[in-house]
Amino acid sequence: MTLIQEPPVQTPPSPPRRVANGLLDPKLLLTSLPDAVKKLDPRVMVRTPVMFVVEIGSVISTVFAIVDPSVFSIVVAVWLWLTVVFANLAEAVAEGRGKAQAETLRRTKTETVARRVTGEEVPATSLVPGDLVVVEAGQLIPGDGDVVEGVASVDESAITGESAPVIRESGGDRSAVTGGTRVLSDRIVVKITAKAGESFIDRMIALVEGASRQKTPNEIALNILLASLTIVFLLAVATLQPFAAYAGAEQPLIILVALVVCLIPTTIGALLSAIGIAGMDRLVQRNVLAMSGRAVEAAGDVNTLLLDKTGTITLGNREATEFIGVGEVAPMEIADAAQLSSLADETPEGRSIVVLAKNEYALREREEGLVASATFVPFTAETRMSGVDLPDRMIRKGAASAVLKWVRDNGGQPGSEVGSTVDAISAEGGTPLVVAEKVGDEPARALGVIRLKDVVKSGMKERFDELRRMGIRTVMITGDNPLTAKAIAEEAGVDDFLAEATPEDKMRLIKTEQEGGKLVAMTGDGTNDAPALAAADVGVAMNSGTSAAKEAGNMVDLDSNPTKLIEIVEIGKQLLITRGALTTFSIANDVAKYFAIIPAMFVVAYPSLDTLNIMRLHSPESAIVSAVIFNALVIIALIPLALRGVRYTPSSASSMLRRNLLVYGLGGLIVPFIGIKLIDLVVQFIPGLS
Repeated sequence: MTLIQEPPVQTPPSPPRRVANGLLDPKLLLTSLPDAVKKLDPRVMVRTPVMFVVEIGSVISTVFAIVDPSVFSIVVAVWLWLTVVFANLAEAVAEGRGKAQAETLRRTKTETVARRVTGEEVPATSLVPGDLVVVEAGQLIPGDGDVVEGVASVDESAITGESAPVIRESGGDRSAVTGGTRVLSDRIVVKITAKAGESFIDRMIALVEGASRQKTPNEIALNILLASLTIVFLLAVATLQPFAAYAGAEQPLIILVALVVCLIPTTIGALLSAIGIAGMDRLVQRNVLAMSGRAVEAAGDVNTLLLDKTGTITLGNREATEFIGVGEVAPMEIADAAQLSSLADETPEGRSIVVLAKNEYALREREEGLVASATFVPFTAETRMSGVDLPDRMIRKGAASAVLKWVRDNGGQPGSEVGSTVDAISAEGGTPLVVAEKVGDEPARALGVIRLKDVVKSGMKERFDELRRMGIRTVMITGDNPLTAKAIAEEAGVDDFLAEATPEDKMRLIKTEQEGGKLVAMTGDGTNDAPALAAADVGVAMNSGTSAAKEAGNMVDLDSNPTKLIEIVEIGKQLLITRGALTTFSIANDVAKYFAIIPAMFVVAYPSLDTLNIMRLHSPESAIVSAVIFNALVIIALIPLALRGVRYTPSSASSMLRRNLLVYGLGGLIVPFIGIKLIDLVVQFIPGLS
């Protein structure tokens, strides 16, 4: 077994991973302003129907101000343009935070020379999937891949921001490595899995800076709703003019434009895109990379959470602690067979069996001829056992049900002592592995049981209690037998478990839950988790896992902390709540603005309408200007909330609805009255508006 050397004493600088000074860093606002102006391009604006209408209104008001200049027309035109710019600024600031992260990642990309196993040195950009490269201490890993030989300490601070090194090793579920990270100790052989330009860092850069972001179905639906409301208001204003002309209060075109802009849902139309981008960015700030906004939204509606036991609920890397013989089999005999069958087993469990046999029974080197004549049988998720075939002897070790079936298929009859030993270990929360052999033409027989120790991570029970308060059902998935699974499930505090699970069983469980109308989230890190991660509505792959798992999931946790799904769910719910709250606020705003503009438009023809001027605004001109200015300023005021998100606390849907209606519905009605009145107190002193 290769021993891990102590990494050399060095402290590589961790790249900055956060945008300084919080949500509205003045520097970020300044750098985002040019992008906001560039977004005034109609080909860009048309993607946001509400703000596209505002831009058209800005153009019309500008023409009107040029043809018939006045203080009123100029002020209205300027603030209508500012409304569009502020809307674009909200999106640009949200994107700017991602671009700052992307720039940090770009600095980690360097031209690396790769050394193939043949000794040939080539540029990293020439590597293709399937190439085998050697990476030694102090060298950069040239591309994404899986460790196929050796074990090493790796500095992944370029990706995760954490300076503490991690262990990457062949076999098991901690074999994936990322191009651009540095090996600190030992030597590994990496099998390249990604093409040049399609590495994990390349994908991260594209995603965090928003280049790959697509509107989610919910965003599209809300955009359609907002566009419909905008069309309704346009038609209403269009029919209002003939009525006003009949009443002798025909309105200038610029006033009608101001009316449309103030009454359509500009606030949520301006912030909708920023809310979605900020939701993905909040995940990045927590070291989670979301491949799509749809995955973030789905996380907010998750009903069922499936968690792989090993490495997720438990620490993983189960260790062999005891060899227990059955019948007349001595522990030494089972230790000998178990060690022989594990010589080629690269899993952590297999390695621990070799170590235990060496430490407890002094079983070390094997004769060269014996190993040369052996055919090793690898472990698979389907067979759930591994072993070795010798010229006159076959040995198998693995899950009790699989090995005992192998014994029966080969003419043997396992005694009851094996079953009772397996049950005893399982009932104590351990994992039993049965060892059996078949010598020559004799029937196969069970030699005994290996006890594996599996430790539940601290704090898991409290985390699962929190998920339960969110209304999320947790299911532990494991290949262990039902007794072991039950003991660990009770200790961890999960709601249910699926024992002796194969990849097909995981898929079947996910489909069953989804057919019941539930959204399913799953965390995993192994190749055998990949199909389930792909099928789940939210598939969170661990960065420490295999490349197959990361490709299959729609999220990657760079910290490889499976319990982080709680934070992912909170961010998803926060995204949905923020969007709903600001939509409520925007519509309530529009209702309040009626009392500012409608009386101002018709007070000349109908003096009695002055009773509706409950804000007692100074003049019709100042009322309209005040409403237009407020409409623009409220967008700027809400950018921090859109980026930070409305605070989420676990509670029922009805209580959240009541809170949103009270805070954002009632607040949306009250704030415009106060804001427009305060602005009116200022603008009334501007000549031409009094």
